[in-house]
Amino acid sequence: MSNNVFAEANAPYDEAQFVIYGVPFDGTSSFRAGSRWAPDAMRKASYNFETYIPEFDVDLEDVPTHDMGDCDTYVSVDETLEEVYCLTKGIVNAGKIPIMMGGEHSLTYPCVKAFPKGTGFVVLDAHLDLRPEYRGVKYNHACVSRHVIEELTDKYVSIGVRSGPREEWKFVRDHPEYRFYTSDDVCAKGIEAILQEIDIYLSGCDRIYLSLDMDAVDPSFAPGLGTPEPFGMTPRDVRSVIRHLAPLAAGFDVVEISPEYDCGEITSVLGAKLIRDFIAAKWKSMP
Repeated sequence: MSNNVFAEANAPYDEAQFVIYGVPFDGTSSFRAGSRWAPDAMRKASYNFETYIPEFDVDLEDVPTHDMGDCDTYVSVDETLEEVYCLTKGIVNAGKIPIMMGGEHSLTYPCVKAFPKGTGFVVLDAHLDLRPEYRGVKYNHACVSRHVIEELTDKYVSIGVRSGPREEWKFVRDHPEYRFYTSDDVCAKGIEAILQEIDIYLSGCDRIYLSLDMDAVDPSFAPGLGTPEPFGMTPRDVRSVIRHLAPLAAGFDVVEISPEYDCGEITSVLGAKLIRDFIAAKWKSMP
């Protein structure tokens, strides 16, 4: 089987419950570019794993999943985001669960936009990403959370944050209606206690969109990142969040892996594994 298709993602589109697609775009990356190479790196890494996920008694060979390849991208950020929106909207309208492999974090915005307004949003991220614009670009990867909050949802949770300018931390203090958990909070409280709080906060949501910026993970575990930030979450805690929230999630993405800096491909391997865990956890919860 070609590594150009995510492992076990061979079902025809019409029969699939999960649709995986890549968006090889890093046009606004601000420190280390290269996340455009991540979709194929995760596809390649996905062949490392057994198909059976024992914790869920799920064999991914039995889960109807389709890899539709990569979305078209453009030099223009806005044109690229519109292309991602149209593609994701088509998947959502077909009653399927989109799984986007970035690329940079700006790509998450059009994926959330493809769902009904008010869909809850949970993001794992080292950075607050609350700037109104950055370097003259409104929909920069450093601004994704700000625009999701202002334009798409009133239920927002960020987990693993530990970086942002003074103005963004002031925004956090001034908006208690949103939930922000730092990586230190995760360490001090424990991820299970935080997930219990999140369950209460999201209790009125019919669905959420779940986004994983891989820099939520400490770079000692995931070195292949566009903007690495020390003192992050462990892969096990990130997996706990994904497994816990997958039943409520109507869409998922993994973004901001930069394979050029990925010693031993371990970040791409981790990203691919977490996608497989999301599929298994979501599938197990479906009727």
